[in-house]
This record gives sequence, C-alpha cells and structure tokens, in this order.
Amino acid sequence: MMTVSLFKIILALTVVIFVCESSEDQEPDSGELKPVHPQMVHITSDKVFQLINVSLSFPRAQAFCHSQFSNLITTDLLEDEEGARELLKLSGLRGPSWVRDSYKQPSLSVSKQYVDLQALSFLDESMEGYARINSYFPPLPAVTVCARIQWHQEHNHVSTIFSYAAPVLINEFQLRGQTKGEGRPVLLALIVQGHHQPYKASFPNDGEWHHVCVSWRSGDMLWVIHVDGERKDFGSVTGAQRNIHGDGIFIIGQDQDSFGGNFTEPFVGNLTDLNVWNEMLDDKQLWVLKVCQPLLNIETLFSWNMENLTVHQDVNKITAKIYCPGILKLEDRHDCKVLEGWSSHGLPRYGTTLCSELLPFICKTTKESYLKMKELKETQSSHPTPFMNHLMQLSGSTLVLGGPPAKLSWKQVSHLLNVSQQALNSAQGHLDPSDMLSLMQILSFAAEVPSNATISLSAAELLSQHFLAVADQVISAENVHLWNTIKQVASGPMAVVRSIDRMVSNLNPLLIGDRERVQIHSDKINLQVQQRNLGNYTDDSKFCGPHVEHFIGQDCISLPSQNMQELHVNGFRKVTLLNTWYDSLHKFFSMEENITVFPVVSDGTQKYLGTILGSSVISSTVLGDGQPISMGVQFQLQHRTQTNVNVEYSPVCAYWDFNLMPEDGGSWSTQGCEVIVSHFSHTTCFCNHTTNFALLLQVYEVQRSPEDEKALQMLTFIGCGVSLCGLGLTLILFTAVGVPKSDRTTVHKNLIVALAAAQLLLMISEWAAANQDACLLVTALLHLFFMASFTWMLVEGLLLWSKVVSVNISEEKRMRLYYTLGWGLPVIIVTITLLVSLNKYKAENHCWLNVKSSIIWAFVGPVLVILSINAVVLCRVIMVTVSSARRRAKMLSPSCASKLHTFDLTWAAARPVLILLPVLGLTWLCGVLVHLSVVVAYLFIALNAFQGLYIFLVYAVYNSEVRNAIKRIQEKRKALSFTNCSQPISFMPSQRTPAASWAQTIPSPSSLDSSDTSSPIPSTTSSLVFKNESFRKDSCISFSLKPVSGNQVIQLTAFKPTGSVSV
Repeated sequence: MMTVSLFKIILALTVVIFVCESSEDQEPDSGELKPVHPQMVHITSDKVFQLINVSLSFPRAQAFCHSQFSNLITTDLLEDEEGARELLKLSGLRGPSWVRDSYKQPSLSVSKQYVDLQALSFLDESMEGYARINSYFPPLPAVTVCARIQWHQEHNHVSTIFSYAAPVLINEFQLRGQTKGEGRPVLLALIVQGHHQPYKASFPNDGEWHHVCVSWRSGDMLWVIHVDGERKDFGSVTGAQRNIHGDGIFIIGQDQDSFGGNFTEPFVGNLTDLNVWNEMLDDKQLWVLKVCQPLLNIETLFSWNMENLTVHQDVNKITAKIYCPGILKLEDRHDCKVLEGWSSHGLPRYGTTLCSELLPFICKTTKESYLKMKELKETQSSHPTPFMNHLMQLSGSTLVLGGPPAKLSWKQVSHLLNVSQQALNSAQGHLDPSDMLSLMQILSFAAEVPSNATISLSAAELLSQHFLAVADQVISAENVHLWNTIKQVASGPMAVVRSIDRMVSNLNPLLIGDRERVQIHSDKINLQVQQRNLGNYTDDSKFCGPHVEHFIGQDCISLPSQNMQELHVNGFRKVTLLNTWYDSLHKFFSMEENITVFPVVSDGTQKYLGTILGSSVISSTVLGDGQPISMGVQFQLQHRTQTNVNVEYSPVCAYWDFNLMPEDGGSWSTQGCEVIVSHFSHTTCFCNHTTNFALLLQVYEVQRSPEDEKALQMLTFIGCGVSLCGLGLTLILFTAVGVPKSDRTTVHKNLIVALAAAQLLLMISEWAAANQDACLLVTALLHLFFMASFTWMLVEGLLLWSKVVSVNISEEKRMRLYYTLGWGLPVIIVTITLLVSLNKYKAENHCWLNVKSSIIWAFVGPVLVILSINAVVLCRVIMVTVSSARRRAKMLSPSCASKLHTFDLTWAAARPVLILLPVLGLTWLCGVLVHLSVVVAYLFIALNAFQGLYIFLVYAVYNSEVRNAIKRIQEKRKALSFTNCSQPISFMPSQRTPAASWAQTIPSPSSLDSSDTSSPIPSTTSSLVFKNESFRKDSCISFSLKPVSGNQVIQLTAFKPTGSVSV
C-alpha cells in the first residue's frame, strides 16, 4: 500500500485557506463551480481568480501559475484589479502581492534586446514646444550630457537638441544638429561658453535611434562628441579657463535667445533617456551607457524621469522601443511590480521591490478552463487512468512530495522523471487528456529543480535525459488529438518548450562542468550546451538541430563572431550557449493559430489563405559570465510543407513571444526578424535577439484578376479556333490529295484527330461549366483526348526511332502496338481515375482535373514520362541523322560533295527537330506550369494556337509525300493534255513506288498512271539523267547504260537524311 497517492499530489493545484464565491455566481448554472478542496477562489462571469497564500519569489510565483495553466494578475486591468480586491478583502490579507507589469517584459531567464522608455516627441516645427528640466545646476567644472535621439528624416533645418542658458551668458552649453539634404547624415556641433564648434560629428539620417553624448571639462577646455559609443569629434575651446555658470535653465528641443525664452531653431524628432553628469565620462563608460547598462558608483546630476520635466502641450509623450545590444536583465533587479493596496479613493497602489522577495500572489484563468480542469481532476480522482495507475505503482512509497508551491529536492525530481519515463514507455502512446495535463505539471515542477554544486555531472546529465525523453513524448505528433482536447486548459505545446528553457537555464552549470560542449538528445529534441572563453573565441558558433550524421538540409543557428568580440570588449570573459531544436512542433499549429502576422497585400493574382508554422523550432540562449544576454542570431530552417501546384508560400521569420497574448501561452511575433535569403527548400533569417525561432509560411492560392480571366477566355477561344483550322486543313489534305498509305501517315492522322477533338472540347468547356454533369463529361473527354494526343506523340517518337535507329518489328505488328498505345492507354488511365476518385475528379469552377488533389498526376505523370522518352528519341535521331549525312557526303563526287556538305549537315540536324518539336509537346509543358504565373498562361495560349498551324506547315505544306501527291496530280493532268509530247521528262518516283528494271524498260509519260508494262530499249548504249528533287536545282547525277549479255540490272542506292532505302 502506497503512503502517497501520486495523482493526488500532482493534481493538488494550490495551497489555500477557504472557499469564497461571489454573489453573482449563486445562479443555478454556477453551482457546479464550487471547488472540491478548500480554496480561496473568486469566480466572475468569465474569469476565475485564485489566491495562493504561500510566499514565493516573483519568478517562482509566475512559474507556479504557468504550471496551473493560468497567469499572474496584470497591472492596469480593471477586471484583474476587481478580482484582486475581492480576494484580498475576504481573506484579510495585508501587505503586497506579486502582479505582472503590463507595460514591461518580466525579467526572466530569456532576455530581449529592446527596452521601453518614455520619450518626448517634437513632431512640428513649433516655436512653443519645449521641455524644461526641473533641477538646480551648480557651477560645473565638467559636464556630460547623453541622450537617445531619433531625427525626423524630412527635417533639413538647423535644430537645437538642448540648450543650457545661464543668467550671465545665454549660449553657455548647447548641442545643435542639421542635415544638408534628404538622405544626408545628421551633423552635430557643440556650443561651449558661446564658442560655436564646427559641424563634424554625424550619425545616419535613417529614422533609427542613436545614442549621442557630449562632454566638456574646464581643466584643458577639452570637448568630445560620442555617437553610438564611438568618439566622432573632439577639440579644445579657446579662451580663459572657467567653469560653466550655475543657476541656469536647461531646455530640451529649443534654442534660447533670451534667458528661458524667445525660442528659435526647434528640434523635430523624438528624444529620450537624457541624463546629465557633473563630470567628464571616459570612452568605456560611454560605451556602457550605449548598451543600456547602468554606471556604478557614479552619481547623476539629472536622471531621465518625466516627473522632473515641465513639458509644453505641443510636445507629446510616447513610449519608445530602444535597441540595446548586450543589455543584462538580472533576476535580482528592483523592478518587479507589487500590489500594495488601495488608496482612499479606491484606486490600486502599485510599487516595486526585489524580485527575490517572498510574497503571496493571485493566479487567474478563464472560467472555461477552470471548468474543464475541474472535470478532469474529478475524473482522475475517482477513476485513475491506466497510465496513472502504472505511474503510482512505479513510484512506490519513496516518492514524497509537498504542496506544489514548495521546492522539490533533486532526489524527488529525479525519481519523478524516471518513473514518468518508464510509465510512458509502457503506455506506448495510449494516454488520456488528464494524463497530458499531469505530465505537463510534472515537467513544470521539475524545471525548477535547484542546481546544487554537490550534484555530479553524470547525475545532471541523466536527469536532463529523462526530462527530454518525457517532454519529447508529450509533444509527440501522435498526441496532436490530445492537445486539441485539452486546449481549453493548456496553453499549447510551447508550454513544454518554456519548461525545457527553464530547466536548461537552471542546470547548465552542472551539465557543462569543465567541458567545452555537451549534447543531449531524444527522438525529436536535440539539446546542446557549449562554453567558450571569449579571449580564444574567433569562429562563429553554429548549432545544427538533427543529431544524425550527414543530414541533408540541416536546421542551423549561429551567433556571429563579431558579437562575441563585442562581449569581450565589454569585459565578459566566458560565454555559454544553450541551443535546442524541436522537430515535431510544426504539426501542432493549424492555420492562423497563435499567429498574428498580417498578409502582404496582393495584386489580385493571389488569394491569401492563412499563415502556418512551416519549419522546425530552434532556440538559442546566450549567457555572459552566467547572466542572460540578448544578441543577434542568424538561423536557417528547412520548409516543412507539402507540394501543391496551386499554392505558393511566402516565408516569414518569427519567434515565440511568451508575453504576447499571455492567456494563450504566447504567440508568434516577427519584431526584430528579417529574411536574409529564401530558397524553395529553406530560408535564412536574422533576428536581433535570442529566443525560440521558426519560419511562418504565408499561404497564397494562385489566382488571376478578372481582367486576366476575361482576356484568357477570349484568347483561348480564338487560339483553339486557329489551331483547329490548321488541324482540319492538314487532315483534309491527307485525305483529298491521295497521299499514299503508310504507317507514318496513319500516325499523323490519329494525332491530328486527337488534338482536334481536344481543341474543340476546350472551346466549349466554358459553356459546359454551368452544368455539373456536362462539365464532368467534358472533363473526362478532355482528359482522354489530351492524353491521347500525348500518347500519339509518343507513337510519333517510337515510329521515328524505328525508321532511323532500329527496325526490328514488322509494319503490321507495329501498327497494332501503336493503336494500343495511342488510344488504349488513355482509355485505361481515364477509366481507372474515374473509378478511383469520381468525387474529386473535377475542379470546382472549371471543366478540368482537380489540381488541388493528387488527381492531376493522372495527367501530369504520363505527360512527363512521354516528354522524357521523346527527348531521348530526339537526341538519338539527331546523332544518327548527322552521322548518316556525313557518310552520304563522302560517297558523292568531290565536286558535288563540297557544295552539299554544309547544307546536308544543317538540314540533317534541323529536320528532325522541326518534325519532333510539336510531337514532343513543348506547348503542353507550359500547360503543366500554367498555374505558376499569368504570363505562362498567355504563353500557353499562344503556343496552343500556333500548334495547329505548325502541324499544318510541317505535316502538310512541307511534307514531301503531300507535295509529291500534288505533283502527281498535276503531271497526270499534263499527260492527259499533251499525249504526243516527245521530249524526255524526269521521272520522279514516290517513296512507295516499286523499283523498275531499267535494263529492260524506260517508262513513257503515258504509262505512269495506266500500266506497269514497257517496251524494250531500242539502242545499245544510252544514259539516264535523274533530277534530284531533294537537292538544289543545279544538282544532278548521270549514269551510263551499256549493253551486257543477258539481263541488264542496275542497283541504285539513294541516301536520305532519315536513312537509306535500296531501290
């Protein structure tokens, strides 16, 4: 029998006094909200407040609220103030309690590079706008004035940043600035004791904040101007040595032409953080001020505080975000907010105290979350899940935990994580929603484990390994459905990331020891802690997430070496880098969830669908001498998206901000991050701070403007008509002129029929879109005939291959194969596609295949295969044809070969290209890519219209078979008209005319079309002259015929660019 029930310990959420519910919650539907255990609870219509009357430090108080899936109450929120008033009044609690500052980032382990400061905005060139420092100024033997200035980029006049006037001298000490044109730098000049120094020091007029300091001392009359921590100008004031007069008036933003009045040359821009010292600060001290660090043991004459200023009504008070590289945010700073009580007017009184003080606090959550949590607790208490039963069995009697707010010992945390990992391994993913909440609380408690110097390195490493193993299984992709169930209570998987960050920050001294690097990983999480001495640090620090070797396309993050050098200059001796990589988090964020990125304005060609998390998450924390420091980092992340032909992704560099939308556990933000370079597979980013980073992908659906759609429809109709006319004329010529039947002619006709049918269907597809059944039929027919056009293009390639490269199959068998490929294969593809996915077959608004699903691959896949095969055929045919042409040129007489060589080679290479160009379907390659751009769509229409005309020119007008058929008709007509012609004529056999025995017969003009018989040759010696129609007009070949005994047989071999045929 166990002495402690583990699930009761884990689910004991608070240590409280008693229960209190407001009168408004005595309605029938709120009776269920009465807590089971005595608690100090105040319930409103949509919020629940819980008083935790156990004193903790501010970081631990906030961590405890997070572990209970709630947050600390926030300052200046009326709802939180009323809830706190009710709880504190009923409890009788006196004294301060912790609250979260709504205007300031809490100073926890992860630092930021931006701080919020109250600033003055001088926007108009008002002669009245000014601010006066309400302080007494004694005579000054030395002085330093520093301020952060944001110059108005469009202001080009001389401006006075500040002026100090004494009763005896108006221009006693003054800083002025001016620009000499738009885009030119801002020049600074100092006036000391009436002496105007030159405009020499400068800073860029870029609209950014710049830190400017001016110093002077009377000993050697030296003055110095520093800009952004660097000395820009210096010199000495001429004249007698004296102090700056006291009892003066210090005016910000105006030049005093009289003592405290007659303002001229106003400053235009923003100003903040102006401080005055009565001594001359050195370069190192000014650099410390530039990076937002305080000066120790140096008193200020005036510290920036709005309460010590008299501000004119023309000057606005604003909040400025100041970039501070190297700023340190320590937990023990005096800047944690407390609620001290209420004034006599009923207003809350806030103050500050040490963050390490131990105070009570109030956690708040939503009513919905409270109800869900209560339901899960009751279910777990009455009927523990199998996982929780197993966890209790493993814990035995050795696990003794106090209330959740109390610190857990190292032994307790180690044992708790160990048994949790064992229970998870046994559960094998079979968890309930309540189990997920319990595990998240275990991780939250374990993250606060104290780092004891007596703990060994191996023990720390083992605890970290157990922690990562438990966290990895909690945020495993298999548990996405569980997270959706508990999202009313838990803030999301980034809460686990927060616990890991906290654990690593606490344990890193024990993990690293004296080693330079230590790496701990689980299946989907990789953690690395590395330590470097800054004096020996020269290279960039690079961490890549996947722990496997030779990983292609890694997720990496690095800190530039110049940042490390800057830390070394600032006096830091050692830097510790904490890096973590999470591989499964991108599966937990759906479209627009916890994302506040606005879409880029589109020109109408794209429709914004939303923003998704499109990469792994990678984090970096930098510790300088053990203290958190924020600095710029560069990271590269791979895109984790599915390819969609109708969708484009625009990457955005982002980080998770836990203080943005705290009730939701934080949200993604892009502040301070920018894209350096983006590729199809990955994106490289730069962010000016350290935290958890990822890529957000803005999803756009490719669309076209109404003007483009209308123009494309009209051009499609015209283009299809032109192409259809060309195809029809080609088919008519093949039929009407009596082109001899051949396998090539048959293939041409089938290709033309398929293309013509497809073009006709494409023309009527817009009208068919109004009827779903008709549109489905048109889509299937378009799929069939376009697919058939491609398969007959494949047949064209195979036919050309058989004619030129290899002849192994008879003509009859070839044609059966060609018909099977040309028509049978498309029918099979279309039929199978319709049977498999009839509901997803057609697009929503067009009569074509659905490009948003995998159905489009029923067309694109075969097309790519056919294009690849025909590309191989084209290359092979060119090689064979060029080789054949060279052999023919060598066999001809020298006089003729020299004239024909160049022409033969050119024509031999060009002819197959011109024939195969439409066959290869280059037009439809643009059709496959038409979704990428409207320009590609116009190009596709143009090529589609040209395709029919091109086939008409190549297959009809410039086809030798068609031309010979036309010539035969013409010659037949001549023969019928001139039967008594006696002069010799040229004989032009067609490609399929059978060979004649020239030793026995010479055909007469009248016998070409009427008879195959001829009379014997009357003479014993004669000659034949052949006119070569394939070459130029002056090319001829003659043969002498001499009588021989017996039959006279002449064998002629005629060479063609596409091969050779024996006659």
